[in-house]
Amino acid sequence: MDQVLATEDTIARAAKGDRAAFAALVSLHYDFLYRTAYKWCGNREDAEDVAQDVCIKLATAISGFDGRSAFTSWLYRIVLNAVRDRQRQGQRRSRQAEALSHVSPGEMAPEQESATTQSQIWDAVRKLPEKQRDAVLLVYGEEMAHAEVAVIMGTKESTVSWYVHEAKKALKGLV
Repeated sequence: MDQVLATEDTIARAAKGDRAAFAALVSLHYDFLYRTAYKWCGNREDAEDVAQDVCIKLATAISGFDGRSAFTSWLYRIVLNAVRDRQRQGQRRSRQAEALSHVSPGEMAPEQESATTQSQIWDAVRKLPEKQRDAVLLVYGEEMAHAEVAVIMGTKESTVSWYVHEAKKALKGLV
């Protein structure tokens, strides 16, 4: 509870322009921003760029945080929007992901096959339509309840369930 109050106080001070409070807020949440961006982007370079973009956007957006939702739910929305912006810009995929796509499963050790299969599944998830992709990544990648995802996505819980259902059907054809 003390950390929640400290975070609320830090958010309020950052929103009023306190640079030290803003730096503390970024420091406290940077790993969260990066981890979330990584799950959507699928590679380190793009995730780092998105996390940095979010930090820059956060400097002006923090004054718009009204506390109606949890701060992390609000941050999820900012990260998702930054990822979408990056994808719309048509940025390149990392060299590592490209190299992985050229390696055939027969050339890999058994433990690498499992990691590659999982990587291929998440790559397929990233190709889903935007709402389905977001729902699957939040439900399975972040292990959130449908109700929590509904708050982040700004929709009904039943809609999130439908997105996940449709994504599963689509993934059967992709993987």
